[in-house]
Amino acid sequence: MTLPFDRRNFLLASSAIAAAGITGTARAATTTPTLQSAAADPASPFKISLAEWSLHRTIRSGKITNLDFPKVAKEEFGISGVEYVSSFFKDKAEDTAYLDDLKKRCSDNGVESVVIMVDGEGALGAAEDAKRTTAVENHYKWVTAAKHLGCHSIRVNARSYGSFSNQVKLAADGLKQLSEFAKTHEINVVVENHGGLSSNGQWLAQVIRNVDMNNCGTLPDFGNFRINKKENYDRYIGVAAIMPFAKAVSAKSSDFDKNGNDTKTDFLKMMQIVQDSGYQGWVGVEYEGKKMGEYEGIKATKALLEKCFAKLPKRS
Repeated sequence: MTLPFDRRNFLLASSAIAAAGITGTARAATTTPTLQSAAADPASPFKISLAEWSLHRTIRSGKITNLDFPKVAKEEFGISGVEYVSSFFKDKAEDTAYLDDLKKRCSDNGVESVVIMVDGEGALGAAEDAKRTTAVENHYKWVTAAKHLGCHSIRVNARSYGSFSNQVKLAADGLKQLSEFAKTHEINVVVENHGGLSSNGQWLAQVIRNVDMNNCGTLPDFGNFRINKKENYDRYIGVAAIMPFAKAVSAKSSDFDKNGNDTKTDFLKMMQIVQDSGYQGWVGVEYEGKKMGEYEGIKATKALLEKCFAKLPKRS
């Protein structure tokens, strides 16, 4: 059974908030390759990237392709970091000519490849050893593709069900195997809260602690805290619990009120948690709303992030 959000979870995650200023800083300083280029504004520790999923309807309609993504990010939104989705070039992970073309388009537009979001390659925490090994090996091609493109990480899923402790063990085993391979390529493996037990902040934090490798961490998402149809995990408590291990952050937005604030997430509160953890690096725009078009939603999310950055207390 998954653990519900209760007083115990609250106290554990509250401890994570208190500890974030120490443990988050230590991990970020040693394991975040983008630290040197993280801030266009020297006073800000953050730089905005764009998650390709924000344009999934536009891409699926054929209006643009994955190869167009870097140019669109820069010209349409003024964003210089891109986070790819593997399903938009799923048959190209080992196509060197394609990757070279994509890399050149990034270079031509002054865009940096940040992360590849990998989906559909199997369960890294599968109960059967053979299935877990297959899933691990399925991710190898994305590690090498990320290295080729100049990304610092691949994002993987650790969505799990079943007993809390057993799934910690299984997910940690799969992640450790993959992280050992990725380490030889100087690539991070980051886990997003993405449904099932992975949306339980306590569970995901324990998994990463069990892996215990500098190149294995998290990608906290502001919105993915639905464990199952009946159970949600508090998003602020969840982000606080996994921020000490973060190597990227996904600022997921939905819809906006008349003041330009997201209707589901208090972005300023989230960014304060992110800053208090000691994290320095990319914060990815990920628009998932339906009331605005994708382009408008991306612009609104970027504007909201910039407003929050300006309100955060400056660090010396």
